[in-house]
Amino acid sequence: MNQKSEQEELSQKEKEQKYQEHVKEVTPKYSMALRMLKAFVMGGLICVIGQCILNYATNTCGLDKETAGSWCSMLLVLVSVLLTGFNVYHKLVEWGGAGALVPITGFANSIASAAIEYQKEGQVFGIGCKIFTIAGPVILYGILTSWLLGLLYYFGILLHLV
Repeated sequence: MNQKSEQEELSQKEKEQKYQEHVKEVTPKYSMALRMLKAFVMGGLICVIGQCILNYATNTCGLDKETAGSWCSMLLVLVSVLLTGFNVYHKLVEWGGAGALVPITGFANSIASAAIEYQKEGQVFGIGCKIFTIAGPVILYGILTSWLLGLLYYFGILLHLV
C-alpha cells in the first residue's frame, strides 16, 4: 500500500514538472524595458497630438485656454472612438500598452468597445447595461476618491491646516 502511494506521488510530481515545462514553453517572453519604452512613446505621441490641438486652438483659432482644453479633450475622445470603431485602436494598445490605455483616449476606447461588443443585444439590455462594464469602476472610484479628498480639504480649511 505504501509503495503504491509513493508511485502516485512520483507520478503527480512528474505531471506537475511537465506542466511547468509546458507553461514555460507557451508563455510569451517580453522585454520589460522594451514594453516600457513603447508605452512611453505611445503615451508621449498622444500627448504631443493633444498639445498640437491645444496650440492650434489657442494660437490659430483664438480660443482661451479652458475652451481649447475642452476642444482638445473632445477631439481626442472622438478620434479614439473612431479608431475603436474601425478596429484600429486595439492595435495601438497591443503595441503601446499602457501608453494607449491610460490617457483619456483609453477611457473612451473602453466605453466604445463595450458599446460595440454588446450592440447586438439591443439598445437597453446590450449597450445600456454593458457600456460601463470596464469604465464603471474607474468612474466609481474616481468619484469616491474626489469626494474623500474634498472632505479632507474641507476639514483642513476648518482646522486652519490648509
